[in-house]
Amino acid sequence: MPNNNIAASIPSQTWLDVGCGGNKQEGCVGMDRRPLKGVDVVHDIEVFPWPFEDGTFNRIIMSHVMEHIKPWLVIDLMNEMWRVMKPGGVLMMSMPYPGSFGHWQDPTHIKPWNEATPRYFDPECPELYGIYQPKPWQINNSIVWRSDGNIEIALWKRPADYVPSYKQKAKRKVRR
Repeated sequence: MPNNNIAASIPSQTWLDVGCGGNKQEGCVGMDRRPLKGVDVVHDIEVFPWPFEDGTFNRIIMSHVMEHIKPWLVIDLMNEMWRVMKPGGVLMMSMPYPGSFGHWQDPTHIKPWNEATPRYFDPECPELYGIYQPKPWQINNSIVWRSDGNIEIALWKRPADYVPSYKQKAKRKVRR
């Protein structure tokens, strides 16, 4: 159940730094399971629901966290980020690229993402989205692999009732 004391203290134009550790981004609400300096909300991100109301945040930053998430919780985690984000909000993630030194060096890295992984969350990619049918996101076409061995991904929150373009085209053909 969301904590109303936390929700009441969050400004309207707010970013959430998920798994911020001791390196919370300036201007963000920081959430981490450890009570470190700068952490505003102590909460395990793998426990749902998070202590925020629906549609609280404009942006969510998740830097070097997703590779630590238990694979069977990834869909639920993405759905929870979708829930706490305002319509049209942006999720920005950074993580080590699969097979990179940065990915393999950390013994707590469980599951990497590559360029295809976000397709499981975008209804415009029916071949993968249709497998789990999570809350709908839109892939930013500028997924970036960086020379330091990291991948950066941005996703926009789509409306819950989003109808993919291929379904819209099919409806138009039926009406004619």
